[in-house]
Amino acid sequence: MIIKDNFSKLTNISKLYGCIALFTNEKSEINHLKKYLSSLDYKNLNMLLKNKNKKKGFLSFDLNPNQKIVLISLKKNQKPNETEKSGAKFTDFLNNEGIGNVHVLSDTISMHVKPEAIYEFLHGIRLKSYSFDKYKSKKETKTLKINIISSKKFNKKIYDKFKAIELGVNYTKDLVSEPGNILHPDEYAKRLTQLKKIGLKVSVYNEKQLKKMGCNALVGVGQGSIRGSYLVTLEWKGKKSGSKPLAFVGKGVCFDTGGISLKPARFMEDMTYDMAGSAVVVGLMKNLALRKSKVNAVGVVGLVENMPGGNAQRPGDIVKSYSGKTIEVLNTDAEGRLVLADAITFTEKKFKPNLIVDLATLTGAIVVALGSEYAGLFSNNDNLSKQIHEAGEKVEEKAWRLPLHKNYDKLMNSKNADMQNINYVGGAGSTTAAQFLQRFILNKTPWAHLDIAGMAFSKYAGALNSSGATGYGVRLLNKFIEDNYE
Repeated sequence: MIIKDNFSKLTNISKLYGCIALFTNEKSEINHLKKYLSSLDYKNLNMLLKNKNKKKGFLSFDLNPNQKIVLISLKKNQKPNETEKSGAKFTDFLNNEGIGNVHVLSDTISMHVKPEAIYEFLHGIRLKSYSFDKYKSKKETKTLKINIISSKKFNKKIYDKFKAIELGVNYTKDLVSEPGNILHPDEYAKRLTQLKKIGLKVSVYNEKQLKKMGCNALVGVGQGSIRGSYLVTLEWKGKKSGSKPLAFVGKGVCFDTGGISLKPARFMEDMTYDMAGSAVVVGLMKNLALRKSKVNAVGVVGLVENMPGGNAQRPGDIVKSYSGKTIEVLNTDAEGRLVLADAITFTEKKFKPNLIVDLATLTGAIVVALGSEYAGLFSNNDNLSKQIHEAGEKVEEKAWRLPLHKNYDKLMNSKNADMQNINYVGGAGSTTAAQFLQRFILNKTPWAHLDIAGMAFSKYAGALNSSGATGYGVRLLNKFIEDNYE
């Protein structure tokens, strides 16, 4: 669905035609609507309300042949994420009713909820309206026109902030939704260079450079593919001071066959979204640049394709990582941690960041543990973990902290190298993967790992997203930055 919105001055409601949305409290009380309706329309609305189930989120009435009134219930002191969800539900309501044009009287929202909530409501509408139909012969042509009517001055600053978040989230969704034959590492790296236009400094390290640097863990994953392997950095300097940046690192396995340790055929097509961690980092960086965030930040993504070619990495191979530590690759399908190992150490050494947050669709075990309600959160720093958890609760992109402990290290120790890339004993699959990654933080930098395997892609629609790519993580990390570092 295509959303077209505009803001206009408050006018006499009797002059409006079509669908008119008005806000009420959870009891659907309409006393505050008297000044917006004629005495006859107000009386008729009261009569109609007596015969309606007021527990519904939306109540609609054909007030007269030219006007349909929709009452939207919002709770007193409603939280921003609840208002956004109300907007998303309103999108579904209008879609189901076949309504393509709606006037929203935003003044009616301020009787019991803060006036700024109209921007949160609109934010929910636009997030929910996303669809990916790029490769369909018949494109989505349905357009929803939203006219926000208000007596108050249009707040461009708030509007633009939400718009930047939406563009970041939707860019993430676009990247994750692309098929593997289109968004391979070569194309992905090329697309990222286009972000220079919005003020990001983009640097691309190709396979030849990575080999020279010693990023053999990352390069090893992609060596079976005809496509190149890359490390791409995106820098945003929103502070004039030379303060240490916040760093975000993403796994970008554009397609994961499992390599020589081949995955089962069933559902392998879903492995196009194994680059979702990198897409979140890219979407976040785009958002920060568009909204001119007052923070210094860097995004680092490792882009590879894991294929079982003639030159593919073999189980039993030993590689030397960028950190200097050696890794025995016992399973080529545990490839994401190899990509992140080099990307994390590179980020720490080059940028000396204030903190590092990495994101990856890393383990199936996290889906078994948490399903599609929470991402797995692992961290070496209690304060960082707390900040991420609280930000996730506020925007309903939730993360649950799971343990790290030195006793898990023995499960990843190798007889032939410094470590191995899987735990052959079994159990604690997500924790041992995170424990592996922690070894590549060399200078005690505060670090958090988000395993988003259960969150990046959904077979069914969520509160703020349609089925498919969810964009999980962009709003979470934006809130994390907003609350703690701006």
